[in-house]
Amino acid sequence: MAVPEDDNIVKESVNLQDMQPDENQLKKKVPGFWSVRYGLAIIIHFCLFVTTSQNLSLSIAIVAMVNSTGQSNQTNVSMKGQSDVTPDAGVPVYDWSPEIQGIILSSITYGQIITLTPSGYFAGVLGARKIFMIGLFISSVLSFLIPLAAAQGMVYIILTRTAQGMAQGMEFGTSPSFWVKWAPPLERSRISSITSSGAILGIFTVLLVGGFICQSLGWPYIFYIFGGIGCVCCVIWFFLVYDDPINHPYISESEKEYITFSLAGENSSPSWSLPINAMIRSLPLWAIIITGFCRFWLVTNLTISLPLLINIMFDFDIRNVIFFSGIHVFLEQFFSSQNGILSALPSIAAWICITIGSQMADFLLSKKILSLVVVRKLFTVLGMLLPSVFITAVPYVSSITAITLLMLSMGISCLCYSGFMINSLDIAPRYTSFLMGLGGVFTMIPGIISPTVTGYLINQDSVSGCKNVFLLSAAINLAGMIIYVIFGRADIQDWAKEKRLTRF
Repeated sequence: MAVPEDDNIVKESVNLQDMQPDENQLKKKVPGFWSVRYGLAIIIHFCLFVTTSQNLSLSIAIVAMVNSTGQSNQTNVSMKGQSDVTPDAGVPVYDWSPEIQGIILSSITYGQIITLTPSGYFAGVLGARKIFMIGLFISSVLSFLIPLAAAQGMVYIILTRTAQGMAQGMEFGTSPSFWVKWAPPLERSRISSITSSGAILGIFTVLLVGGFICQSLGWPYIFYIFGGIGCVCCVIWFFLVYDDPINHPYISESEKEYITFSLAGENSSPSWSLPINAMIRSLPLWAIIITGFCRFWLVTNLTISLPLLINIMFDFDIRNVIFFSGIHVFLEQFFSSQNGILSALPSIAAWICITIGSQMADFLLSKKILSLVVVRKLFTVLGMLLPSVFITAVPYVSSITAITLLMLSMGISCLCYSGFMINSLDIAPRYTSFLMGLGGVFTMIPGIISPTVTGYLINQDSVSGCKNVFLLSAAINLAGMIIYVIFGRADIQDWAKEKRLTRF
């Protein structure tokens, strides 16, 4: 009889299925935190720490760079970099008007906008390793050159900061692409949060020690120190960072097998072509972009416009309590150690929320308590609903309570890092870098529009205008949350799947 032959085929297929590795079994054999993939996350963490420190250094140093006795006289602004030398520190100071300072401080942002999306695209196709390292190296070298550029004149420092922003845009645009090939789906929230929190560490560090460096060593040293650290990070990056686990020389076979197996079902192969038409029609993608715009409208008011708003409502200056983004922000005094700690408190709250949120998100996924889309929407709701409620209450409470609510808002909003902010990895892993770079451009738009709207509302009536600013920010934030809850998805979209040709 011929039946036994069929039986053998069935038995063979069963045996092959039994031989397929199980992801949970593979994970048990692979080290957790002490592994190459987490080591990569920590390296990127410190590189983003350096980048953010270099970004914000000028916001701290400009207080010492500007001659306070000449700020009111705009005719004294020297286009050729004419400066005086302070006798106590032996460093030059410049007669830059507040308008000129605003242009200098904001120039780095325009540079970032130029390169964010293109660098994300090329990272997805060519790999992020070289692009990121080039950006970090250029940013670090330009950090060394800022004192020289300032001495040459206003135009030179603006051009230098713009070029530095372009280099930093290369870093921010390429960093998400690493996790397409390095982060197992059940660990993405945790690993990406380690990376993202590097920027928060940079804010914390600059606010804590930046003023001390400028006051004790002289303002040029804040650029020399963080520029030097950046160059050291470039060397570490060159030897230890690779685009994927397959080519990494120091990764164990068990970890390599675990990562590749966990990502086997995703279409992440690079492609030069972009399905632009399909992206434009994709509601889940627009949900991520619009939600990012709405969230950063709130964040902008919590960083740039907040000191003015609180000062009007409570006649209480909290400029040394809230951290600043460095765009159109002018610090009026050096940060002493006490003021630096106070300024860094919101950064600590944000870091704690990112860490706890990512652990919770991965726990819910690994234990299969909630599905991926539910986890993304849950943390988006928590990160947007609670801050909206808190800032709505700010105009109706005491000043101390208001500060507490605002700090909580800034921290809790970072739960979105485990929500919509990494959702591009879920819906389109092939185009993650490009989409996050594109989303980054949209998140910078509120930084340009929001201060103008805030100024208009305050000019109408200072007290009621402040309340309207908070209410408007909360409403926009809630609108973004609702849009994401309705249209957000977590499955790979059809336009992001690899199209295979069928041959007949």
